[in-house]
Amino acid sequence: MNVEKIIIVDGSSYIFRAFYAIRTALTNSKGLPTNAIFGFIRMLMKLIRDEKPDYVVVVFDSGKKTTRHEYFPEYKANRASMPDDLVPQIPYIHELVRSFNIEAVCIDGVEADDIIGTLAVQSKQKGLEVTIVSGDKDMMQLVEDGVTILDTMKDKRLGPNEVREKLGVDPDKVVEIMGLMGDSSDNIPGVPGIGPKTALELINTYGDIENVLVHAHDVKKKSVREKLSQFKDKARLSKRLVTIVTNLDLDYDLENFKVKEMNYEALVRILKELEFTSLLKELAPPRVS
Repeated sequence: MNVEKIIIVDGSSYIFRAFYAIRTALTNSKGLPTNAIFGFIRMLMKLIRDEKPDYVVVVFDSGKKTTRHEYFPEYKANRASMPDDLVPQIPYIHELVRSFNIEAVCIDGVEADDIIGTLAVQSKQKGLEVTIVSGDKDMMQLVEDGVTILDTMKDKRLGPNEVREKLGVDPDKVVEIMGLMGDSSDNIPGVPGIGPKTALELINTYGDIENVLVHAHDVKKKSVREKLSQFKDKARLSKRLVTIVTNLDLDYDLENFKVKEMNYEALVRILKELEFTSLLKELAPPRVS
């Protein structure tokens, strides 16, 4: 019996990767930048063609503050604002996803990672083989038997063995490592002065952050002992920030994510506006003789 497959695309990650992958100044005749749109759609088409999923969903961040900001206002505070020439491309990307008859999920106040995590868990519970398409290292905590991460830019698929090989711990320990070392890209503090090597040693010795803190007095290196004692609250906070929620109350029918025929009329309209001539030809329906 063949197991059905679902692909959950980290849409926000995909947008930025497409934007920075194509740095040539693509615009239509009205001056609308189109490099991210073109790259995103090309990547999405290739993904579906190569993976041949039974279900697919694209999850986007809303761009608004989430519950993490409530208990840590500085969360992601160091991130640069979205490039000016990317901003007007976002609505077109969302519209194109809908034109391909692919469900796009975006919830105000809820981080995309938490939606992805919840959908991954729900999908596995329903017997599906789950592939999360993302380059975000946080996602590695979701990996388990039947749930893999696909990084299409690096052409790498990460299962439990690959996560262990990459980080030195099982997927369920990823949040422990990241809680200690922090993550500068999301402005997650961690314990100042503790990097990947020390974090790995501590977690491999004591199992998790709480046990590390309990046994901080046993740590041989004085500077590490002192930092663990001084910044234990930051360690706990950081673990909470990096932990992806997998039990959101999401009311989605799996059938909404079933791979369907594209809405060709809507697709033609938007591709003409964007002046994507090559894509128009490529997606033209076969002629009936």
